[in-house]
Parts: sequence; C-alpha cells; structure tokens
Amino acid sequence: MSLKQLPPASRPREKLLSHGPEALTDAELLAIFLRTGIAGMNAIELATSLLDQFGSLRALLAASKEEFCRHKGLGPAKYALLQAVLAMSHRHFEETLKREDALTSPAHTRRYLSQKLRDRHREAFYVLFLDNQHRVLTGEVLFEGTIDAASVYPREVVKRSLELNAAALILAHNHPSGVAEPSQADRRITRRISDALALVDIRILDHFVVGDGEIVSFAERNWL
Repeated sequence: MSLKQLPPASRPREKLLSHGPEALTDAELLAIFLRTGIAGMNAIELATSLLDQFGSLRALLAASKEEFCRHKGLGPAKYALLQAVLAMSHRHFEETLKREDALTSPAHTRRYLSQKLRDRHREAFYVLFLDNQHRVLTGEVLFEGTIDAASVYPREVVKRSLELNAAALILAHNHPSGVAEPSQADRRITRRISDALALVDIRILDHFVVGDGEIVSFAERNWL
C-alpha cells in the first residue's frame, strides 16, 4: 500500500504537522527523510527495513558513506542530504549555545558535546572557548588520537586560547569504547593544561568525558 492510500492522519508528514515530531516513530521520521519507497515497499516499510538492517536510527545516522550506500533505497544523493541535515543540527546546537551562558545551561552543553563527540571512532579532544561572561566564542577539535601526554599539548591549548582572547575553557573528549569513566591519563593531562592556563589567568570550568549515552564531569567530581 502506498502512503497516499493511508488515511491522512496516518501519513508521517501530515502526522508531524498535526502533532509534532515527538509523535512519530523512528521509522516514520526516517520515511519523511526518504520521501519515497522502492518496488514492493512504501517509505515507511523501507524505513522499517533499514532500521532493522542497521540496528537503530543512530547507527544509520552514523554510518560511513560506503556502508550507507550499499543498502537498497539509499545512495550518494541520500547520503549527501543526510550529512546536510546533520550539519544543520550541529550548527543549530552551536548557535544556541553561543547565545547562552555555558554554566547556566549545563544540560544544553552536555547535549551539544554528546552530539559532537559520541559517534567518533577515534578520540577527539574538543575545547569550548568562553569569554569573560562564560558565553561560547567557538568550539574546536584541537587534537585527535589517543588522549595522553604524548598527543595533547598544553602549550597549543594556551596559544589558541590567547588567540581567541578566551577567559575560560570547557574541555571535552570522547571514549570510543563507550565507557565514560575518566582514566588516570585523562586526569593528568587536565592538570597539566590547568597549570599552563593558570599562568595566563585562564580557567578550566569543566572537563567532560563523553561515552555512549553518558557523560562524566570533572567539576561534579571536584577534580578541578
């Protein structure tokens, strides 16, 4: 049965317009993105099949181009569209965060950092640079790879902070294993960066370790 043959209230697009995106299942949201089905499947049926194949909506969104395009009903054009949607979502979070005090919106900061880092396959060391009112100036990945004393250089963090005239920082990095518990190396490099920044009167407000569905805050553990 095609989507046009469904009652209007059951069609994903009409349902979204009437009740909002929260009322839709993952398959219905994906069906709107797909727009059309394939031979023998309408868009909802194709979406359901794809979710079964990938295992979850998150896995589909995080798939590489090669993995994404090998599935029937998908291809380079759909992959490009998906990447554009994801980029707009990231930029929306970032622009919203820039309008707020990062300390008075910790939940938004956590969501932003989780969205930014949790699906990376390599560790990434990310820094939110803040002004003297704790508003976000910008956020950047400064280092990639194993986060330890050999790959994260405090002098580079200090240099970039001075270039941006930052007054404070929020650090974050991901654990690709999915386990957010900080390591001793995480704590050591945080102390080294904090000591280096103290020489130029710049504070670290927090260091978040992003896992799969959880984030650990150094500030909440009184480690700063």
